[in-house]
Amino acid sequence: MTQKIAFLGLGVMGGAMAANLVKRGYSVLGWNRTKERPTISTFTSVGGTLANSLEDAVSFADVVFSCLGDVPDVNEVLIGDQGAMHFAKANTLFIDTSTIGSDAAKNIGNALMHDGLRFLDAPVSGGDVGARNGTLTFMVGGNPEDLQECLPLFEAMGSNIKHCGAIGSGQAVKLCNQTLVSVYMLALCETMQIAEKMGVDPQLVVDVCGSGAAGSWALNNLGLKVAKGDYQAGFAIKHMLKDLRLVQEISDRQNLDFPVDLPAIALAMQNFYKVSQLDDGQGAEQGTQAMIRAYL
Repeated sequence: MTQKIAFLGLGVMGGAMAANLVKRGYSVLGWNRTKERPTISTFTSVGGTLANSLEDAVSFADVVFSCLGDVPDVNEVLIGDQGAMHFAKANTLFIDTSTIGSDAAKNIGNALMHDGLRFLDAPVSGGDVGARNGTLTFMVGGNPEDLQECLPLFEAMGSNIKHCGAIGSGQAVKLCNQTLVSVYMLALCETMQIAEKMGVDPQLVVDVCGSGAAGSWALNNLGLKVAKGDYQAGFAIKHMLKDLRLVQEISDRQNLDFPVDLPAIALAMQNFYKVSQLDDGQGAEQGTQAMIRAYL
């Protein structure tokens, strides 16, 4: 493989995504702000190389992936005073897989393109399971020719790559996705409580309901975790709260052509926030299935 790749952010998602690129034979330099993060070994154990600095990671890359946290993190790492854009060679393609909302993606895209670089916003869905298995869904915004150029890279990490439109469009679709999955978690938690009251085996709920009209990724992958009290994070509550904040910001805008009322999102945020405050704030580190703790 001739393309040189930098991967910025080797957390639960990024570490597994970068590892899948290495497994496909790509040359990948990884970088993470916290050097001791245990998820880095997911990448290095399959032959990925850890860069000593952001500059080392980016300087010779043809494609720079990022998988970071909130808007300030992505801004700092990509376009900040010491950001990756200052070390990249001309025409490098930046692909951000974080969830940051359309406005932030457009701002980052403008800054990069002003500096002679290219940009795709490509948030993902599929959780840690999809990241490990290479079955993620990518929602991509930007130039379709840029997407076509690096399509094999996306295919090394995902099984469903969808071009959604101009820069920011991938983020828009991702927020629709987060609206669905957050509200679905309300139904999932309440379903498992009902099943317990009626003496129904939760595995039966997953098997039967998961094969019908109520089927979903969340039911199949998180249903038993809700029932059994397994709160290990694949996608942490703190990250869902960040995503729902971005959704709420859309509904709060005054210049929309129509009002957006989101009572279900408000309830989901309330429950996620309640759990995030448990255990002296450590509840925020648990997986989204820990929402059930808001009911207990």
